[in-house]
Amino acid sequence: MTTTALKPVPVEPASEQDGLIHGLSVEELQILCTKCIDAKATAYCPYSLFRVGASLLLHPSPSSTTPTLITGANVENAAYPVGTCAERVAMGTAVIQGHRIGSFKAIGVSTDMDDFCSPCGMCRQFLREFCELETPIFMFNKGGEYKVKTLGELLPMSFGPDVLPSRETLKKRGEEEGRVG
Repeated sequence: MTTTALKPVPVEPASEQDGLIHGLSVEELQILCTKCIDAKATAYCPYSLFRVGASLLLHPSPSSTTPTLITGANVENAAYPVGTCAERVAMGTAVIQGHRIGSFKAIGVSTDMDDFCSPCGMCRQFLREFCELETPIFMFNKGGEYKVKTLGELLPMSFGPDVLPSRETLKKRGEEEGRVG
């Protein structure tokens, strides 16, 4: 199946406002869908045979008129726990390119399932480090249909960098307790 002809279809009522679907234009949603489905083809999954593709849509830069995406696919290992999920591959790539919290407009995840697959718990926490809780996560099935939830909906009561005390506060506490000096 070629993904260029695939049109993303919501299976639940989509949140639309001002012609945007969860903050994305139709073009952005189409590219997010296409890129994460295409990324599945690059998966290395000889053990589970479970392909996963992910795409990260970046907020547009003033100098660009086309959407910018970073993709990733799952990479397994004979020592099973050592494998890496598609979402973390994509986000790791984005981070080494210099992107941080505030850079990401949406996330797409796709599998070969008829049903929808959300990021695993470890990936949700990893994404939380670099994405706002309002970031929409589009979960595409093999037919291009999608469900969407925000990161905050998928990871309620989350723990992120914004809840940690500042480095200055931690250093001061350490000095007061005689641990830093």
